[in-house]
Amino acid sequence: MSLLIGSTTIGLILALLALGIFISFRIFDFPDITAEGSFTFGAATAASLIVAGVNPLLASLVAFMAGMAAGAVTGIIHTKFRINPLLAGILVMTALYSVNLHVMGKSNMPILNETTVFSWVESLSDTVSGIGNKTTIIGWEVVTKDLWLLLFCFLAIVSFSLILWWFFKTNIGTAMRATGDNDQMIRALGVNTKAMIIIGIALSNGFIALAGAMLAQYQGFADVQMGIGMMVWGLASVIIGEAIINDNSVGFVIVGAVLGSVLFRLLVAIALRWGLNPNDLKIITALFVFIALILPGLLKDKKKLTFKRNVHA
Repeated sequence: MSLLIGSTTIGLILALLALGIFISFRIFDFPDITAEGSFTFGAATAASLIVAGVNPLLASLVAFMAGMAAGAVTGIIHTKFRINPLLAGILVMTALYSVNLHVMGKSNMPILNETTVFSWVESLSDTVSGIGNKTTIIGWEVVTKDLWLLLFCFLAIVSFSLILWWFFKTNIGTAMRATGDNDQMIRALGVNTKAMIIIGIALSNGFIALAGAMLAQYQGFADVQMGIGMMVWGLASVIIGEAIINDNSVGFVIVGAVLGSVLFRLLVAIALRWGLNPNDLKIITALFVFIALILPGLLKDKKKLTFKRNVHA
């Protein structure tokens, strides 16, 4: 049960990553590899500020803004200099590796003994429920503190999801969605599509950097390598969510991304518990995303073939 709760908590934290990938990949069809650099950038920024004694909430906000700045650079390189989206992301991601090392001053920065958002929640848990208190759930003993952390992450991701849903209902959010659907049409209506792309990619990387900041605070450290493979992880979450919730409306897609993140994390935890070699985790993740990407097309082709056979019969 502790494994289930811990995996769900991390899944909720990484749901911020899934929401960021959803914005760039689904709204704009923008393969933004910047995510792997901005995730670490958010973690490095938050950890460095927390070690310096800055309020954890303010450090997380600065991490969000740092991610937005990284995303804006990618958007500017793509729109102003007409560089391929993938190449623009690779350029910024590569630069961020050095930036992250300069921000932290080293490759790994521990913050276990520092005050973080999660240490606040743990202190509140000790005050309300008592130090070391345990609760029984379906016959399993669970540390109450873990339940408080889970509840906090759940409320946080619900809040961010509602804010994102509201944003996409505003004029700017609607213009961003229209830019992704048909940029020529929305340009004819007088909308600056380049600005929409820059804002969208910035917002995407802001969420991704915030995910990195929160994960660093939860795990107690920031590492320069922690962003590797995170884009694929976010893609897997979005794809799983779309399979679970077969609805293209913004609200349901956002819910699907969150559910996909949690479910994917649970699947990984179960696989590791059953003996999967941790060294094979990235290969399994990539293979899963590949299957999830081609499966809808295969099913569609199968339906067409069955339909043709029925017609000729």
